Amino acid sequence: MSEHPGQSGARRGSDEGSVELTAVLREMGAVVLATETVETIVELVIRSAVATIPTTTGAGVTLVDARGARSVAASDALVEQTDAAQYQLGTGPCLTAWRDQVTVRIDDVRTETRWPEWCASAAELGVRSTVSVPLVTGNASTGAIKVYSTVPDAYDERDEHLLTLFAQQAAILLVNTQTLADARRLSADLSHALGNRDVIGQAKGALIAQGAANDEAAFAMLVSASQRSQTKLHEVARQLMASVSERRTSAAPTKD
Repeated sequence: MSEHPGQSGARRGSDEGSVELTAVLREMGAVVLATETVETIVELVIRSAVATIPTTTGAGVTLVDARGARSVAASDALVEQTDAAQYQLGTGPCLTAWRDQVTVRIDDVRTETRWPEWCASAAELGVRSTVSVPLVTGNASTGAIKVYSTVPDAYDERDEHLLTLFAQQAAILLVNTQTLADARRLSADLSHALGNRDVIGQAKGALIAQGAANDEAAFAMLVSASQRSQTKLHEVARQLMASVSERRTSAAPTKD
């Protein structure tokens, strides 16, 4: 691909770029130890991409899941608007990168023949060139990262390679972050379930003390009350124990 006139010397400082990229990837590799949200991860990724890949005007990350395609981070309004056009049309380089798990590069949206509607919209916004790389873990693609430039022929194979490195690292971090979030949700669910089990056990004991024949009979009484009141079983148990506690407090002798 042709180099845009006047950019060659300014764009390529390979030694300095390699050192900077190494530092950025090291920072990204450690971020999962200190952060817990997808937003934090992708904000670091796009900030690093803009700083590292020359002539980039803006960058963004698109995630695709059950809620559809959405930008979870964008470096500026230009990226947000350009991405929004893809989501509205349902097609574009970023969505193609995600769907087909391929790198997509456009040297000039004004001469690009693919995605004509999106290219026309991007040109109106001031975008001239772009690269999109899928976020792939295993065999699954969860989205894509992309960079935009306001000049034509802004990117070449080296820039594609750099963005691929960011995409690989970002995909790993996003999976690790999601795994951590899932583990914490599971832990919270288990704790909640154990707490419910405990209060149901206490309620059964209270009913037995009040005359229920046995554990099964007490549980049947709770289930019946739950069905009648259309209240969850553990809430019925909590209400019963609150009532028992209140009666005990009322019955306790007072000190003169």
